Amino acid sequence: MRIRLGYEILYECAQPTPMILTLNVHYSRASDLEEPDYLKTQPAVPMAGYRDGFGNWCTRIVAPKGLIRITSQSIIRDSGMADPHAPFAAQYAVQDLPEETLVFLLGSRYCETDLLSKIAWDMFGTTPLGWGRVQAICDFVHQHIVFGYEHARATKTAFEVFQERVGVCRDYAHLAVALCRAMNIPARYCTGYLGDIAIPPPYGPMDFAGWFEAYLGGRWYTFDPRNNMPRVGRILIARGRDASDVAIASTFGPAILRQFIVHTDELPEQEPQ
Repeated sequence: MRIRLGYEILYECAQPTPMILTLNVHYSRASDLEEPDYLKTQPAVPMAGYRDGFGNWCTRIVAPKGLIRITSQSIIRDSGMADPHAPFAAQYAVQDLPEETLVFLLGSRYCETDLLSKIAWDMFGTTPLGWGRVQAICDFVHQHIVFGYEHARATKTAFEVFQERVGVCRDYAHLAVALCRAMNIPARYCTGYLGDIAIPPPYGPMDFAGWFEAYLGGRWYTFDPRNNMPRVGRILIARGRDASDVAIASTFGPAILRQFIVHTDELPEQEPQ
């Protein structure tokens, strides 16, 4: 399967504003790109790239006063397979977990494990260990939250989502991540492209998506409590403890988002030469 992906983002800055942009396809999918997903700006500004502590590719710029347009477009090859399903994937005891997973057991900016620990154990303490427990958490979150873009709030945390019962995809992921961590299951937040490939209409507006990965059976598996079903064409951009680690843009000064367009569309296979 071939997928065309990209975005067009327009900011208005009141003054020259440093930004950190996390918008490139994750390095684990770099070899699938048919062409580089170069980040471009209009007007052109100097850029510097680096890997953050989670391995995500980040770009530093200083946006000028006024409008700056940030765009990218590329084509990526995908297996066309839905997210893996492994119902027998086992849960590890904390003492047996690899060291690199331990940070994803801890509370973070948007995932307050301390506030949700008793709730998690009361609700999921008798569920089967491993995949069954993570799926039970996803089922609960999927049913507990009413989706709506009008409910988005940059400061909303997992505990607030639990109380308010409304949110967007990142809120579903934050609550599920926090509940998994409270149950001693490493969980990390993910962001990326997720179009409507292999999904019947009606289609919602396109956006970057938020989901999470849980460490089970010696590897990380994708879970998506917002959709709560295996999906096709999921393209990772970044992973972290929560959305604060993978924001598409961290701005160090006043910046107003004036336009935000994301697209990801299946393309026909190329004809053999």
